Amino acid sequence: MKIRRVLATAVAAAVISPVALLSAAPAFADEKPATQQTQKAKPTIEELEQAVERAQKEYDAAVVAVNDAITFLTEDMEADTYPTKAAVIEAEAAAAAAAQAKTEADQAVVDARAELEAAATDEDRAAAQTALDEAEKAAKEAADAKTAADAKATEASTAHDDARVAQTRKIGLLQKAKKEAKAKLTDAEKALADAKAAAEEGEENGEDGEDGEDGEAGEEPAADCVPEPGLTAVVTGLPDKVVGGTTETFSLRVTNGTGETMDAVYPYVGVHAFDVKGLKELDSYLDLEWSTAANPTWRDADLIDATSLGSLKAKASVDVKLRLKVDPDIPAGQGAAFVTADYVNEDGSCGGYPDLDHHEFQILAKSDDGGDTPGKDDGTKDESGDHTTEQGGASTTPVNTSGGSGGGSLAHTGSGDALPKVGLAGGAALVLGAGAVLVARRRRTTTES
Repeated sequence: MKIRRVLATAVAAAVISPVALLSAAPAFADEKPATQQTQKAKPTIEELEQAVERAQKEYDAAVVAVNDAITFLTEDMEADTYPTKAAVIEAEAAAAAAAQAKTEADQAVVDARAELEAAATDEDRAAAQTALDEAEKAAKEAADAKTAADAKATEASTAHDDARVAQTRKIGLLQKAKKEAKAKLTDAEKALADAKAAAEEGEENGEDGEDGEDGEAGEEPAADCVPEPGLTAVVTGLPDKVVGGTTETFSLRVTNGTGETMDAVYPYVGVHAFDVKGLKELDSYLDLEWSTAANPTWRDADLIDATSLGSLKAKASVDVKLRLKVDPDIPAGQGAAFVTADYVNEDGSCGGYPDLDHHEFQILAKSDDGGDTPGKDDGTKDESGDHTTEQGGASTTPVNTSGGSGGGSLAHTGSGDALPKVGLAGGAALVLGAGAVLVARRRRTTTES
């Protein structure tokens, strides 16, 4: 059974601007449209058309709200006249002036010392010593002034970053409302299309039957996917720091922690990154590849879109080998690998882990001296192995359990104070939001296998 994936769209949307979404919504639809909740009072086509019109207006308004909020973040808040941005510019200018004054004061001390050493008479030495004392005093004052100016510049920059974070949080809430409005519109349009099709075919016998029946023999009722925290996807072996020009090999372990076999399991993995200022997306500098036992050739991961790992027995795990190539020209920044998984059974039932987990890592620019860079991996080691366990078998790869009663997120690593507040938050936002619609409202079908 082929199933639609939406993570790629969400990642592409995230590149538009840094958007912080600090919590992911439930990944699967908990409710069915009102038209599916009861068959005793079917709405008319006219009522369904009105519902579609209302849902469309709500969605259009949500789109405008998101776009306006993003424009405010990326343009208005970065204008020189915006209060916190203007304060940053002024403080940085003052810090630059203080630094120049300190440089000049230090040079005056050097010159005064030279005059003292060159003095030939006691009178000249006395005058030169006085000049040196005054120069050293002025240099100390200049150094103190520079320290104070630097502190004010840092304070202004922090205030501006806080303002941007507050705006990105607002965008995250608007993004969530937009997705909910889109789901509502999709449900309304489907209900209308189904009603029109039924009317054209003269199908009136579904009103007194069970929910989802359409009067045709042999068809089963539609089924929504369900959350399954027992199906987990965990990154192992990805370091906390990666360096430009290196290659890192790591693994993604998918575990069926339930008591039932899953007929087709689909993993997802993607990487996203921003520079140290949190504004420039760095995805084009990162190349993520993967391989399996069935096909050991390295291929672009592309979120491992719609690629089944086959069936997975209860309590069994399977490992996918991953390789992250970091471009030598990548600037310093922060990134994350996002993972999740879902499944589809032969009977059409489906579900998966309700959120995306992520593993953060710091990005270090390649050293300028042309020498070897710490952590360098030419990608040639362990080329033959894919660390895939047989179904129901065991694996030696360490497991970091997520989901279920044990919690649902990977360790947040590699995020030191030196990294930007906006960077990864912006890059991760819409990807995390994508977890809310991974296989939402997915329906079983009798025409695909």
